[in-house]
Amino acid sequence: MAKRYWLVKSEPSVWSWEDQVAAGEAGTAWDGIRNHTAKLNLMAMKPGDRCFFYHSNEGKEIVGIVEAIGAARPDPKAAPGEPGVVVDMKAVEKLPKPVTLAQVKATPALKDMSLVTSFRLSVQPVTAAEWKAVCKMGGL
Repeated sequence: MAKRYWLVKSEPSVWSWEDQVAAGEAGTAWDGIRNHTAKLNLMAMKPGDRCFFYHSNEGKEIVGIVEAIGAARPDPKAAPGEPGVVVDMKAVEKLPKPVTLAQVKATPALKDMSLVTSFRLSVQPVTAAEWKAVCKMGGL
């Protein structure tokens, strides 16, 4: 089965790229997701899938790459009866040049990217072509 790609969002004042890097090889649980579609996306992730790490609200830019290091499991912080899920993720690589939301929107090849069309969704699928384009824009 081919590796899949995603984009995960976090406000840097809550959980930043630097926080993710500091979590080390053990990574951390990507938690707090309550939107149903975002939860379904987390549930579809498999170990080894790669995700762009996006600073939302403050910065609005893709700053790094993380990897799913475990399968989706119940969110231990979810309220009773709330079907939350988490996926453990570790930092892989910082983008040499952050890719801003404005750059993504200005790139015709990325006009259908979920970051543009479903900008509020906190866990989004990314196509292989989008992944390649953003990596190139980010200096990888």
